Amino acid sequence: MNDAIFSQIDFGPLKEFLDVDDITDISYSNGGQIWLKSLTKGVYQVERPEINNALIEKLAFQCSNVMGKTFNMAHPFLDAESAELRLNFIHDSIATNGVALVIRKTPAKIRLNKEKLIKEEYVSQEILDFLLECVQGHANIIVSGETGSGKTELVKYLASTTKENEKIITIEDTLELHLDRIFPHRDIIAMKTNNIASYSEILVTCMRQNPIWILLSEVRSSEAVMAVRNSISSGHHIISTIHSDKASLIPMRMYSLIESNIDVEQFVSTIHRYIQIGIYVKGYMSEKLGRFQREIMEVCEFYVDENNKPCVNTIFQKSLDGTYKINNPTKYLRSYLSIQGVILKEDLFNLNQKANEIENL
Repeated sequence: MNDAIFSQIDFGPLKEFLDVDDITDISYSNGGQIWLKSLTKGVYQVERPEINNALIEKLAFQCSNVMGKTFNMAHPFLDAESAELRLNFIHDSIATNGVALVIRKTPAKIRLNKEKLIKEEYVSQEILDFLLECVQGHANIIVSGETGSGKTELVKYLASTTKENEKIITIEDTLELHLDRIFPHRDIIAMKTNNIASYSEILVTCMRQNPIWILLSEVRSSEAVMAVRNSISSGHHIISTIHSDKASLIPMRMYSLIESNIDVEQFVSTIHRYIQIGIYVKGYMSEKLGRFQREIMEVCEFYVDENNKPCVNTIFQKSLDGTYKINNPTKYLRSYLSIQGVILKEDLFNLNQKANEIENL
């Protein structure tokens, strides 16, 4: 770990975990329990008696000084953020079984690449090639999944495949993408919301910067949903994430976050018209592979047909037993991508050929 803001802080025995690249999250709770989340093992517990309430309280005091914040009974929550770490403390006046801490590591690196995705069975070659074509064709993409499923890492990878001359603006409430640091030679602006500059206000300025891509951090509020809608309806291209356990449910999940009385049919139709691709990523312990596995389980295409009816085409869907189904993209997606110069053949996945081969057996 090399983090300038927290370089003077003594993490003590916690540094052991901060220095392991495979570990992404560290959780301390319940008077001494330490739970780690790693890329290969998932979530597991370790025993470290030397990591106790006194140590965590000392760490909280150091972080509050660095951040210029107060952490006590009157201010029982503390967020401390730097370029590569995000810490969240809960005071023991609220957490009655002892002070609590979660550390999220957000290094400025892209952990995924094409070879790794294929080798580790994250996604098949044909589906990955299709998704990369969608990025080249400026499709709007929402990645869904549960906490820790790897949504942000997938977004970073997809964003890394955009063209070098395409301007990117990232808008986040907590910094995780770090594309400006990963690609210092590219035209990238990293923007962070706060209590002065909201999503809406930043988005207005963002539009004037003439970006090709707008990468929004996780859609988890009404304001973020409206920022997504306003971005895509103004002709900009987005990649973002949302909490949802199915790709096909992304539009309704977005609607559930809205706090106003927008007509549901009108809103869903708008999302289906302007969001082309939904992806569902799942993280789980795989008995087959004997390790923690992150995998694309579903890819959906959203569109509005000739009768203005919102429709979903499930391009790929996999079950945990390994069975899957696959469908070719519709004429609507092929037409959208063709305008951007990306031409997909009608039988993209050779389903007709495969069907004929089975019939001739």
